[in-house]
Amino acid sequence: MAEINVQLPDGSSRCLNAGATAADLASSIGAGLAKDAIIAVINGTEVDLVTELPDNANIEIVTADSTRGLHTLRHSTAHVLAQAVLDLYPGATHAIGPPIEHGFYYDFELPNGATFTDEDLERIEARMHEIVADDQPFVRHEISAAEALKLFADHKFKREIIEAVSASKAEVVPEQELPVDRSQQASELASEASGDGTVSYYQNLVGQSDGSDTKNFTAEGFIDLCLGPHVPSTGRLEHFALQRVSGAYWRGSEQNPMLQRIYGTAWATKKDLKAHLHMLAEAERRDHRRLATELDLVSWPAELGPGLAVWHPKGALVRKLMEDFSRDRHEQGGYDFVVSPHIAKSVLWETSGHLDFYADGMYPPMEMDGASYYPKPMNCPFHVLIYRSRLRSYRDLPIRLFELGAVYRYELSGTIHGLMRSRGFTQDDSHIFCAREDIASELASLLTFVLDVLRAFGFDDFQANLSTRPFEKSVGEDSLWDDATAGLRSALETASLDYEVDEGGGAFYGPKIDVVVRDAIGRDWQLSTIQLDFNLPERFDLEYTSTAGTRERPVMIHRALFGSLERFFGVLVEHYAGAFPAWLAPIQVSVLPVAATHTTYAQEVIAHLGSHGFRCEIVEADEPLGRRVRN
Repeated sequence: MAEINVQLPDGSSRCLNAGATAADLASSIGAGLAKDAIIAVINGTEVDLVTELPDNANIEIVTADSTRGLHTLRHSTAHVLAQAVLDLYPGATHAIGPPIEHGFYYDFELPNGATFTDEDLERIEARMHEIVADDQPFVRHEISAAEALKLFADHKFKREIIEAVSASKAEVVPEQELPVDRSQQASELASEASGDGTVSYYQNLVGQSDGSDTKNFTAEGFIDLCLGPHVPSTGRLEHFALQRVSGAYWRGSEQNPMLQRIYGTAWATKKDLKAHLHMLAEAERRDHRRLATELDLVSWPAELGPGLAVWHPKGALVRKLMEDFSRDRHEQGGYDFVVSPHIAKSVLWETSGHLDFYADGMYPPMEMDGASYYPKPMNCPFHVLIYRSRLRSYRDLPIRLFELGAVYRYELSGTIHGLMRSRGFTQDDSHIFCAREDIASELASLLTFVLDVLRAFGFDDFQANLSTRPFEKSVGEDSLWDDATAGLRSALETASLDYEVDEGGGAFYGPKIDVVVRDAIGRDWQLSTIQLDFNLPERFDLEYTSTAGTRERPVMIHRALFGSLERFFGVLVEHYAGAFPAWLAPIQVSVLPVAATHTTYAQEVIAHLGSHGFRCEIVEADEPLGRRVRN
C-alpha cells in the first residue's frame, strides 16, 4: 500500500498509509491525543479530523484546551444552540453565530416579534444537552452558490449571505469564523475570491435506534451555512451554559431587523466552566454601576440622556484625588498644563481629518455665526494649534503638553455601558512633540511613566500589544515607521514588559503600544495607549528649526494614561469591589459612638483627625452598634 510522510510541530515526521486522515494521525501518536483531538491544521489551514492528509504536509493536531481548540468548541456549541432553538420554536429563523472571547452567541428572529425569556434559556439549554447526549456527527458539504440558494430557500439571512458570496465569486462563507468585532460587518459575507462561488455548510446526522444499544447516524439533521471546521460530534460539547438574551440588529445596522441574540459560554472541562461562571458571578457582584449607586458615587439620571453621568460628592472626591495625583506626576515629569474649549468650527476637524475618518463618532454640528461647530471628540488638534502658535526651535523640544480634557462621542445606545463606555468623558491627554532622533528616548520615558502610575493605583500585572504599520493604508516614510516601531519595541523590552505584535494593526498615522492590566478577578482591561503620529504634523504643517537652521517636521506622540478618567474609575471600582485603598477612599475613618451620649466626644475625635488631613465621618448612634458596624 502506498504511504505518505507528514511533518509534526516538534520537527519529527510520521509515515502513514495513503488516504489516512487527521484522526488516523492522532491515533498513531497516542490514544490520549486521539481522545482529546478536535480539529487539525494542515499547512496552516484548520480542517476537520476526517480530512485526508496530503503527502509531505505540515500537520498539527489541535485539542480543546488550546486557543484554537476552544474557538472551535465554542463555534460548534453555537451550532447546537441554533439546532435547539429551531427544534423548540417552529417558525424561528437563525442568522449568524460566531465564537467570541470566552463563549459564543447566535442571533434569531422569532415569529410575530416574540422574544426569549429566562425560562426559555433553561428550556433551550436542556434541549442542547439532549443533542450533546445524542453524539451527532458534524459532516461538511461543499456545493455551488446556486445549489446553496435552493438548500436554504426558506432561510432569508442565509440567502442574503449566499447571494453576496455568489456576487463576489467567493469561495466560502466564514461569518461564524470572524472575530467578534467583525462578525456583523459587511466583510463577513465572503472570504478569498475563487471564481466558482463554492459554499460550504455543515449537517448533523441524527441517530436512529435499531432496538439495540447502538445508533446508526444516517438521518439528515440540522444544517448551517459555515466555513468550519467543527468538533467530530456533538458529544464533545458537554461543558457549556447559556447566559443571557439581548437585542441585536442584523449585520449591526439599525436599518435591518432587530434579532434576538442568545449568549453562552463553553469550555474544555467542567472545572474550567465552573471557574468561569464563578468569575462572572464575582464580576456581577463588583459591577461598577451597582456599586456606584450603593456607595453614592455616581448616577445616570434619565433626564441627561444615555451615556451621561453626574458625580456625587463622594465620587467627585475620589475623582479629584485621581486628578490631583495625575497633575502632580505630570508636573514632576516636565509637562506643561494646557486647557482647550469643548467645541470648535468644522474647519479644525476637516484639517485634522476627523470629519473624514471619525464623523460617525461625532455629535452633529451646531449652526451659528455662519459656521458649523462640533463638540470635540478628541483633544489632539487643540494641542497641535498650541504648538503652532509660534515658531519653534530644536531648543524647545521636546514639548510635552497635558490636559484633563472633556470629550464627547456619539456612541450607539446599544454599546453604552456605565462609565466603561459613555458619550461624555474626560481624557488625561498628553501630546509630546519631539525630533525624530528623540523618539526612542521619549518612548522609553513615557512607558516607564505609564507603568509607574498604574502601579500606584494597585495594578501590577501588565502585558502589551505592539501594533505596526497597516499593510494597505498609512502615511509617512518607511524609515520613519521603522524608527518609530523600533523605538516602541525597545521601550517594551527595556521595561521587561511581555507583548504581542499585531502586524498591520497600527493606525494609519503611526504605530502604537496598548497597555493591558489584569484586575483582581483575572479580567484584562486595555487602559493606556502610546501612539506615534506622522499625520497631524503634516496636516497642520508643523515645523521647528534644526541645529543646521533647516525647517524640520516634528513627530507627535499621543499618550492617554487612564485612557478615560471615567472608565479608569469604573475599573478601579470593580478591581477593589468598591473598597478603595486608603489614599483614594472618600471616607478614610468612620467614628461610631457607642451611644448617643458619646456623640460629643466622637465629634472631637473627628475634628482632631480632620486637622491631620483624614477624611472622616460620624455614624450617629441611631441603631445598635453591631448593626452600624455591619453596615
